[in-house]
Amino acid sequence: MDNLDQQKSAAKKALRKELLDKRLSLTDRLQRADSLLQVMRIWLVGRPDVVIGAYWPIKGEFDPLPALHRWKEDGELLDQPQPRRIGLPVVNKQHKTMSFHAWYPGCPMEEDAYGIPKPKDTELIVPTLLFAPCVGYGPGGYRLGYGGGFYDRVLSTLQPKPFTVGLGFGAGFIPDFEPEAHDLPLDAILNDHGVVWPV
Repeated sequence: MDNLDQQKSAAKKALRKELLDKRLSLTDRLQRADSLLQVMRIWLVGRPDVVIGAYWPIKGEFDPLPALHRWKEDGELLDQPQPRRIGLPVVNKQHKTMSFHAWYPGCPMEEDAYGIPKPKDTELIVPTLLFAPCVGYGPGGYRLGYGGGFYDRVLSTLQPKPFTVGLGFGAGFIPDFEPEAHDLPLDAILNDHGVVWPV
């Protein structure tokens, strides 16, 4: 890594910390979460997907699971031919890979190598729609994550590639965010104000 790359990496690390601190100190986070829950539920209406991948919220992230559980229940009321399924990530720290396993309220859970709850012994599923948490996000649909690269790697291997949607609060917007060459833009980004990408 040359000096310029080291500077960029340090700047990104500092930006990540600043955004995480900002998110954790939001005094109106619960109201923002309620707003984003409504945005997400409305956005899901009419989507053809029956398998959706999401995440277990950490570090003040928005929790998508209540909206997805409601989406799953709505599918049961509609008596669809295929049951709707929700998947949560299971990370392999050694191989730096991520797969999705079926989740439902009350399913057995265990901690992964990073201390994040994951479904225990549930079946592997392949989402056609993937909700990703955003530490930050910028113009063009680019997401700032935690720096592990798991989402970029999983997106390069899943076939067919899922429709990707970032979830974050308005406070995470970075107007001058510059993506790196390996960064893949998301198909959509939702925040507590509505759909912010595509504009």
